[in-house]
Amino acid sequence: MFDLILRGGKAVLPWGIEALDVGVRDGHIAAMGDLRTAEAREVVDCKGLHMLPGLVDAHVHLREPGDAAVETIGTGTKAAVLGGLTAVFDMPNTSPSITDSTQIAWKRARVEETAWCDLGIYVGATRRNIAELAALEVEENVCAIKVFAGSSTGDLMIEDDAGLEAVMRSGRRRIAYHSEDEYRLRERKPNYQSGMPHRMHAEWRDVECAFLGTRRLMALARKTGRPAHILHVSTAEELEYLADYRDICTVEVLMNHLTQTDEAYDRLGGYAVMNPPIRDKRHLEAAWAAVRDGRVDVVGSDHAPHSRAAKERPWPDCAAGLTGVQTIVPIMLDHVSNGRLSLMRLVDLMCAGPARVYGVVNKGRLAVGYDADFTLVDMAKSRVIEESWIASPCGWTPFAGHRCQGWPVGTIVRGHVVMREDEVLGTPVGRPVAFR
Repeated sequence: MFDLILRGGKAVLPWGIEALDVGVRDGHIAAMGDLRTAEAREVVDCKGLHMLPGLVDAHVHLREPGDAAVETIGTGTKAAVLGGLTAVFDMPNTSPSITDSTQIAWKRARVEETAWCDLGIYVGATRRNIAELAALEVEENVCAIKVFAGSSTGDLMIEDDAGLEAVMRSGRRRIAYHSEDEYRLRERKPNYQSGMPHRMHAEWRDVECAFLGTRRLMALARKTGRPAHILHVSTAEELEYLADYRDICTVEVLMNHLTQTDEAYDRLGGYAVMNPPIRDKRHLEAAWAAVRDGRVDVVGSDHAPHSRAAKERPWPDCAAGLTGVQTIVPIMLDHVSNGRLSLMRLVDLMCAGPARVYGVVNKGRLAVGYDADFTLVDMAKSRVIEESWIASPCGWTPFAGHRCQGWPVGTIVRGHVVMREDEVLGTPVGRPVAFR
């Protein structure tokens, strides 16, 4: 007797894709195989569907505490489950920032009250909390320390080598970095004035800005022996360079840098502005080459919602950041349908990869004993992304009008069916993610 049986689907397993049933008991996978004679309180018919282990977006900004008119943990995780995600890892640059034990505890409680999917917590490094980072990074439900080595505000930025080295020497777990060189950004900023074309964003925050930041971080990582995770790698130069640092560095690439090129600035204006920027086709092709040969460990969305008013200001005064938590799975499934990667590689990038990089407990694959997290997808389903579908209060997506072949039709979090065919079911069941 099971609590739930997923019957008749094709399971995406680490060793291949197999037609089988999955039985769930007490929030965990209890059996896999032929369960035709078994009984359950609830049965989900998965005929014609692929059963993926629950997909994870390891890079989101849910803005809480902050501006509820833009996003909250409740609305952002509802968007996540509508888009087929079973867990997200939330960044610390909120208002106030998540930089101490008190704020971690507040966020943990908020997740348990309002989240629709599971959630991991980043802690921000500041000059004031460097001495506490070793303790903060091993607090319950903390996925990583996040360092803004460029492009941040307030005290959530450590741009100098001495400060970065001090952070690396406080603790042992892998650190996640926003890698742009702040000195180069400041030096070049006077060259650009309000009202210039949005495509100038990629010129100001150029290849050398990103590459210089990454070279500096790798030199310090080797010096200190501290593992690094470079977020949103956006240049061909960085991807080639980081191949020589696989012993100490893992790599994230965003769906945007796999999907959009600089033509988006002319079409979308401020709704194409993000950091690091969308670049030309050479870099997109390099990102796909790195996905194919294994240099990329994780694909994320960097979901960073802003109000329409903030996005529609002239460049460079417009807010930088794009929504993505609800659209990343449909967009990546469309890439699968177009032959750019396999379903197994997608699972590696958005489930096994995050579990490996961040040390997630009991998530990352379909296996007996693991959490019963599932993303159910219909690869035969074709659908256009519409802004009326977007659950985030900001209400927009840079992918409006994009037709996707392949669509998430079910989301199951620890045995709870939280989404079927666009309908969010029940009440929020999200919990903080556990890490080693």
